[in-house]
Amino acid sequence: MPNEAKQRGLLKLMLKLPALRGQLQLLSGKNMPLASLCEAYDEAASMLDRQRRRDPQDTSMVAEYELICLEIEEEVISICLANADNKSNPM
Repeated sequence: MPNEAKQRGLLKLMLKLPALRGQLQLLSGKNMPLASLCEAYDEAASMLDRQRRRDPQDTSMVAEYELICLEIEEEVISICLANADNKSNPM
């Protein structure tokens, strides 16, 4: 199940962050923090979708899960940028 959640989260992130698709594919298998973030993103994005369908008037819950998704996206971008910097500046 966690592997399926990681894969679903990775696919969702690839849709959300198209400029990073290739890098996400490469890193997701070997970067454990990124793999964990993919799982977390799947859970948060799924909950956001459920909340939007269940009670669209409850804007506080929708906003909370939108923020969680955004924070995960920002962390994923940071990981990708750090990896790109490490490749362009080998020591």
